[in-house]
Amino acid sequence: MSSNDALTRHRVELAEPSGTFINSFVVGNGTLGAALRGGVGTEVMDLNLDTLWSGGPDSALVDPPDPDTVVLLRKAIAAGDHAEADRLARANLSDRGVQSYQPLASLTWAYGPTPERVTGYRRTLDLRRAVASVRYGADGPDNADGPNEGAEAGLDVFVSAPAGVLVATSTHAEAHGAGFELHHPATVTEEEQDGVRWTVVTGRVPALVSPGPDDRVRYADDIPDATGAVPAGMGFAVVACVERTGDSARLLVAAECGFRGPGERPSADVASLTALARARVEAARARTTADLRDEHERDHRSFYDRADLDLSASGDPAAAAAERYFHLGRYLMIAGSRPGTQPLNLQGIWNADPLPPWNSNWTTNINVPMAYWPAEPTGLADLAEPLFDLVTDLADAGRPTARDFYGTRGSAVHHNTDLWRFTAPVGGEPKWSSWPSALPWLAAHLGDHLDFGPEAGTGPGKAARHVHRAAVEHTLDMLVDPSTGSGQRDGAGVLVVSPSSSPEHSFVIDGHEYAVDAGCAMDQELAAEVLSRFLALPAEDGAPTSDSLLADRARDALGRLRPVQVGPGGDLLEYATERTPGEPGHRHLSHLYGLYPGTRITETRTPEDFEAARKALTLRLEQGSGYTGWSQAWILCLAARLRDPALAERSLRILIEDLSSASLLDLHPADWLPEGWVFQIDGNLGATAGVAELLVQSHDDAVSLLPTLPPSWSAGHARGLRCRGGHVVDVVWRDGRLTEATLTAGGRRVIVEVTLGTSPVVRDAAGRAVATVLVQPAASGRVRLAWDTAVGERYTVVPGPV
Repeated sequence: MSSNDALTRHRVELAEPSGTFINSFVVGNGTLGAALRGGVGTEVMDLNLDTLWSGGPDSALVDPPDPDTVVLLRKAIAAGDHAEADRLARANLSDRGVQSYQPLASLTWAYGPTPERVTGYRRTLDLRRAVASVRYGADGPDNADGPNEGAEAGLDVFVSAPAGVLVATSTHAEAHGAGFELHHPATVTEEEQDGVRWTVVTGRVPALVSPGPDDRVRYADDIPDATGAVPAGMGFAVVACVERTGDSARLLVAAECGFRGPGERPSADVASLTALARARVEAARARTTADLRDEHERDHRSFYDRADLDLSASGDPAAAAAERYFHLGRYLMIAGSRPGTQPLNLQGIWNADPLPPWNSNWTTNINVPMAYWPAEPTGLADLAEPLFDLVTDLADAGRPTARDFYGTRGSAVHHNTDLWRFTAPVGGEPKWSSWPSALPWLAAHLGDHLDFGPEAGTGPGKAARHVHRAAVEHTLDMLVDPSTGSGQRDGAGVLVVSPSSSPEHSFVIDGHEYAVDAGCAMDQELAAEVLSRFLALPAEDGAPTSDSLLADRARDALGRLRPVQVGPGGDLLEYATERTPGEPGHRHLSHLYGLYPGTRITETRTPEDFEAARKALTLRLEQGSGYTGWSQAWILCLAARLRDPALAERSLRILIEDLSSASLLDLHPADWLPEGWVFQIDGNLGATAGVAELLVQSHDDAVSLLPTLPPSWSAGHARGLRCRGGHVVDVVWRDGRLTEATLTAGGRRVIVEVTLGTSPVVRDAAGRAVATVLVQPAASGRVRLAWDTAVGERYTVVPGPV
């Protein structure tokens, strides 16, 4: 890596090409993605479209179980008959699975000379400009491209959101046409017109992809109907052209697929898809590269420049690495998630495998939520719209699942979903399948969006009520008396969620492993959160009378929920009682949801649970948790909330040095793959959220400045960090202490928390001192001050005389 100076803070630079997908640089516009290997003279670009998935709308349909199964399951859990509960939980699963995110094709472009001796090779991903580049010296006697002998060869690649095309430019005018390595049965046509070389690839993705022991892949050969529709196996088209532009060459690529909507049969009319893609390429051809690039950079920077972090004054390599990782996470969200696209899946929008690990799907029990953790605090809230759209769809799609599998009202969503909005429990093991609590977790993102910037009457505000209503209806009907397994309507006794599990984990009794229980910590936290959030939503004009009745039930249940338990060792328990964990160092930290990403557990409001959460995390870490990138990112966020700078720094170091590729893509162990790892985007984005949380927090009734500053971050500044209440904060520090903070008010009053002894002075934009009052309680070693604000007014907080 180069030094962390003003020119390189926003770059990832490497001195050798990537031999594998996980070391690629990725570019994208939310719809079209490309992973670039950085080859010398020949570039390989693995292409994707966000809506190119196997299957069709019927893929989401499943046969319901016997309706008595869940009733018997609840009774078996209440009776402590874990073997019978396990048998019934398995009977309450479906025999289906989600479909898989598919690659388009791998494009190969011979863009420059390939000398035997390469000098000065470097490849760069410019995060601020969203451009990937390769540069190398093309000198030496074995260079057969005489006119360029001794010259520097180069390639620049970006994907424009405004133009909808990939643009690649080569410094070598004699670049070849585009070639393709195909992942699906497809037709490739090539032609040259007026010196422009065109390549078109058309085909269909599988009608079924089911990764597993059999790795089933089935293609359909049915003929599209008069509208071009097919039941499954959508069509796709890739159009590429190479043209000479002065003393350089340019490659333009566009792609289309036949997705028409989650409930609609996809199109396999590849002629129409080709025409759409070619029209975009032709429109781009009419413009100069400089024009396309400038437009692309303006668009990208309209998001990227909303926030910044500069740790260069710390002069520490660990700080420089953390800063770059923060920037990369925000870059990946901008490149992979835009309004109108699909949300980021396990690999964002970048996948080169027709049989991707875990289907490259939307895994809802941590991965999808984590991918959007940084959206609000780092100024990218509008890029979470695809997630809000998905959640709104699932609130409707999950109603048959709730009814058929649990006998409840509302909507149930399980741990996996796909383009077709699959919501049922997949076949397999109960420890991952028997978890119908995804919708409350996903609903929390809509609630967070309102907390960060109140928009009750806007689209997200209306969606929040729709989604919370569906989640609350289901949650209320999942609450039972733990002693009988039956629901309570009489307003007496405690309530627990049943059946309940802790995502992908298990407990051991008498040498046997079980997963299904009642009142697991995460489910109790989610139930409390979704009920509270529903009750706190602003009143909606024209809301049905049933909402009032639902609110009454929610209020009653909220007061009767059994709290998450603290064990005899002082740790927060994962299950309702202390149990032997199936994996003591398990990667999921689900029982700590209330600490992060939830907001219930804080030092000031729940001090006992706060320390119990600290103890629980310590126990998990002592047994080896954090061996996946996303798990380590979660640890970072928990460390931030626990105000543990040493743990935060350790977590960042492990994540960046041990659990990221050379190109800084987050990794998950995958011993069945030749590389031994698979790229998963959630760890990158979870870390970005964690870095923001180290600098500013706003979940505990105050804007807390520099709550968990890592030791190596001795000096620096951050700009544009968002807080609950709509506030925006810039913060500057030196020698590990606050020197100045600027707050742009989003509301009429603000509470700010700083280190005890800072004696801060607050001034308005005109430099006038602002009257403040001390408020309690504050976290240990901290002090809180409050003042009345004017919306949009800027206030400066500086340390005063001690």
